[in-house]
Amino acid sequence: MKARVAVTLKSGLLDAQGKTVKQALESLGFKGVKDVRVGKYIEIELNHGSVASAKKDVERMCQKLLANPVVETYRVEIRPQTSDFSKKISSS
Repeated sequence: MKARVAVTLKSGLLDAQGKTVKQALESLGFKGVKDVRVGKYIEIELNHGSVASAKKDVERMCQKLLANPVVETYRVEIRPQTSDFSKKISSS
């Protein structure tokens, strides 16, 4: 079973990396970019018996290490099968 975790700064906080990326995109000619938020993407392979117990553990991982709950939010997705997440994300 795999967990996918996305961590981003809370809305309302200045995202300096996002601002820099937005400016770089504009300098490359991409004028339609309204805002950019930069975060972390983490995949964790788990040995758990149930999705509920896996989600509970990953939530605790986020609270203790993977995210700073004071300034970041996180989203957890659990896949019961070891499907390849990268196949679902297309890049050209």
